Amino acid sequence: MAKKITALLLVLTMAMGLIGCGGSGGNQASGDTTAATKGEAGPGGETASAGGGTASADGDNTLTVWCWDPAFNIAAMEAAAEIYKQDHPDFELNVVETPWEDVQKKLTTAATSGDLSSLPDIMLMQDNAFQKNAISYPDVFVDLTNSGIDFSQFGEAKVAYSVVNGANYGVPFDNGAVIGCYRTDLLEEAGLTVDDFTDITWSEYITNGKKVLEATGKPLLTMVAGETDLLCMMLQSAGASMFNEDGSANLVENITLKETMEIYVELVESGILVEVNDWNEYTESITKGNVAGTINGCWILATIQTIEDQAGNWAVTNMPRLEEAEGATNYSNNGGSSWAVTTNSQNPELAMDFLASTFAGSVELYETILPTTGALATFLPAGDSEVYAKPQEFFGGDAIFAKITDFAGNVPSNITGVYYYEARDAVATAITNAVNGSDIAAEIQTAEDTLNFSMGN
Repeated sequence: MAKKITALLLVLTMAMGLIGCGGSGGNQASGDTTAATKGEAGPGGETASAGGGTASADGDNTLTVWCWDPAFNIAAMEAAAEIYKQDHPDFELNVVETPWEDVQKKLTTAATSGDLSSLPDIMLMQDNAFQKNAISYPDVFVDLTNSGIDFSQFGEAKVAYSVVNGANYGVPFDNGAVIGCYRTDLLEEAGLTVDDFTDITWSEYITNGKKVLEATGKPLLTMVAGETDLLCMMLQSAGASMFNEDGSANLVENITLKETMEIYVELVESGILVEVNDWNEYTESITKGNVAGTINGCWILATIQTIEDQAGNWAVTNMPRLEEAEGATNYSNNGGSSWAVTTNSQNPELAMDFLASTFAGSVELYETILPTTGALATFLPAGDSEVYAKPQEFFGGDAIFAKITDFAGNVPSNITGVYYYEARDAVATAITNAVNGSDIAAEIQTAEDTLNFSMGN
């Protein structure tokens, strides 16, 4: 079985540019952005390239980090270095700009060859890929459970992405908490306010959506056709997963999955949700005013705030909840990433102390990076800061950053595991066929058969 997993991972590496259930969005905004330019200058004037950078030598106070997106992850890491230098003046950070696809490829190559010498001290991992890698390549990741990091200071669901067999392997970073965003001026035309979309069920959402569609001619929601982002958000909002705890497929007997697919089909058939062809069409539906709202990871705020003439006409609240699913909530997650320390690090104690003192211990860091990067914390104490509590005029004067941090603390955990992406692809085919009229139960059975085949069962 281990050989099958390794072989499959080698094939899949080249196709893992998008994160599942958040891939399209996560790769366009926030902590999952993969578009990167080479040659960015790092601290101390070093030039970071995507081509290399190994772990620091014994006795050296320099750490090498792999991550992507100069305006987001790299900027956050460099800000963390400056804060850490306040008490550690000899500390240096070498940030090697490495797109996510390259991180995954280099990690897989190193792990399968048995030569980890090319790996950095710290690397950024997409949350939905963390367990897959930590389970498949356990020799790569340093166990952070007893590192001194207080993981209770983060949202439980966020921490769970990087937990394997009860051990912590990642330090949570950016927030992918799901938000509902609505055009308040369009809601007003339908006699509604954002309060009518707060703490509601999907049935209430559909009822409201029909009112908005009738009054304005605009749908409440757009989604990329053939993607499972919304389904996965719904699943996690009830703590449900496409896998059982033992890693086996959980599709056919998953009544929550069936409920989410039924809701999705109803949304499309009613015209409340309009499917688009790709990510650009999705963002344009928002920026060109063709839709009355969206439901996605909070990184979608970056897109919304580019629409300057709509300032003051947007509001943020939580997502609808399922009605039949046990443990249903109005909270979920889509996208996000976490920091991992590799066993190739020659100074893992320094790496762990750096992360513990910054991303896992410094409200100042999150206050510093929020205005310039839009990086919302899953470090819960940051939600109580004055910066996070500042009213945002674009969103009607609401303190949305504190609100979203609170959302993150209420997200249920779910299981990702080794075959998360294969499950996502199988379910994507199922929902596409269901929208086109196929029987949902039959499509779920086919999806599970496909997933089991991928798993070698």
